[in-house]
Amino acid sequence: MKTLCKLTVIAVAFFFVSCKQNPAETPEHKAMVAEHSQMESSHNAMEAEHNTMKDDHQQMVDAHKSIENDSIHVVTEKNHTALLAKHGELISAHKTLIEKHAELETKHASGEITLEQMTSEHEAMKAEHENMEKEHQQISSEHKGITEEDQKMMKEDKEKAKEDASDQK
Repeated sequence: MKTLCKLTVIAVAFFFVSCKQNPAETPEHKAMVAEHSQMESSHNAMEAEHNTMKDDHQQMVDAHKSIENDSIHVVTEKNHTALLAKHGELISAHKTLIEKHAELETKHASGEITLEQMTSEHEAMKAEHENMEKEHQQISSEHKGITEEDQKMMKEDKEKAKEDASDQK
C-alpha cells in the first residue's frame, strides 16, 4: 500500500510539473497581442496619411501646370516627391515589422520560443515601432510645411498675376 501511495504522489507531482501553461494564455502574450493590434492601427493610420499625401502631391502638380514661371514650384515638387518616397519606405519597413511581430506571436503561442525570448524580441520590436512612429511624425510635419509653403507661393503667384493683369489695362 505504501508503494501505491508513493507512486500515486509521484504520478500526481509529475503530472503537475509536466503540464505547461499554454503560452498563448499568459498575461505577457495577451499584452503582446494587444500591442500588436495597436501597431496595426497605427500602421493603418500611417497608410491613410500616406494616401492623403499622395493626393496632395497630385493636386500640387496639377496646380503648378497653370503657372508659367514655375521653377520654384518644381523644386517644391521635387522635395515633396523625395518626402513621399521616404514615407513610402517607412510604410514598407513598418509593414515588415508588423509581419515579424505576428510571426513572433505565432512562435510563442506554439511554444517554439520561450517567454523570455518573446519578451526580448517584443521589446526590441516595440522600440523599433516607436522610432518609426517618431519618423512618421517628422515626415508628416515636413509634408505639412511643404504644403503650406506651396499654398503660400500659389496665393502670391495669383496675386501677382492679378496685379500684372490690372497693370496691363
